[in-house]
Amino acid sequence: MNDSDYMRLALEAASRGIGWTSPNPLVGAVLVKEGRIIGQGWHARCGGLHAERHALKSCTEDPAGATLYVTLEPCCHQGRQPPCTEAICSAAIRRVVVGSVDPNPLVAGRGVEILRSRGVEVETGVLRVECDALNRVFFHYIRTRRPYVVMKYAMTLDGKIAAYTGASRWITGEEARRRVHQDRHRYRGILAGVGTVLADDPLLTCRMEGGRDPVRIICDTQLRTPLTSRIVRTAGETETILATCEKAAERTAPYTAAGCRVWTLPARDGHVDLPALMDRLGAVEIDSVLLEGGGTLNWSMLEAGLVRRVQAYIAPKLLGGGDAKSPVEGQGAAAPDLGARLRDVTVTPLGEDFLLEGEVSEDVHGDH
Repeated sequence: MNDSDYMRLALEAASRGIGWTSPNPLVGAVLVKEGRIIGQGWHARCGGLHAERHALKSCTEDPAGATLYVTLEPCCHQGRQPPCTEAICSAAIRRVVVGSVDPNPLVAGRGVEILRSRGVEVETGVLRVECDALNRVFFHYIRTRRPYVVMKYAMTLDGKIAAYTGASRWITGEEARRRVHQDRHRYRGILAGVGTVLADDPLLTCRMEGGRDPVRIICDTQLRTPLTSRIVRTAGETETILATCEKAAERTAPYTAAGCRVWTLPARDGHVDLPALMDRLGAVEIDSVLLEGGGTLNWSMLEAGLVRRVQAYIAPKLLGGGDAKSPVEGQGAAAPDLGARLRDVTVTPLGEDFLLEGEVSEDVHGDH
């Protein structure tokens, strides 16, 4: 096995932390000595052991002289855990192979420099593309302090998210819906508009075995969410935030009593100021949001330059209907070449359906 092979094992280990490490990165580590794997580790939960220390703790023999493969540059500062550079040097690791350099300003190459200054051989950039992709969320959050937003919707081949009657269950099949719940586990928050609550009365929870519910965030300018909705009735069990422009205590009190957190935010163009909402979510360490809004909220988020990734589940069906809802509405782009563009697009078959997804190019949002 070569460096790339061992790094792939480290990536596999890192993926075991999906859904649990927020707002920390996903990291995996593998220790190899004389061609033998003597330890493996991953960052399992925020506040828990970092991958390097987990790998060292799992060692089956003395790690002195071994090579450490780690998907992300070892930390060199005191955070929720002590610096991993110290643990690596104390264990007399001879060589460290790194996938991604950590963009965290507290690290940003310093971890590599410290190791080299202590006589450790360091190589960087092994499977960098794969390692970077693993931590899209963390890299975006650490640079901007705003959540990484994934706009997700299911539509028919003719671009409809519901029939003209409003019926939308189900556009896609079971396999596609199962993938959605995996992403509800992966991302820390889930955002919808009050229109979705009024139309569908959703739960917005993760129904994956062993999964973690996202924090539910409802964009509700005038606080119209019914107190009888499933969102409010289950707020004591699943963390729920109502983002509103409503200031009157007598209006907000019943929701607070039901277990919701009510955030009163400034208005922009008559609606909740979405950039302000993203700033506040970032401040409470919600590093990622799955946007499951209707066409109006989707357009507003896209227009504000807040969407980083798009996931379009496409069913091989045709619904028609001039008034049937589409996934992105609002005013829309004035010309085809002014629309948001996706890059690094992939297409994944899921039963009879397809998932098309890609990153939003960062040069499409003008001055936002």
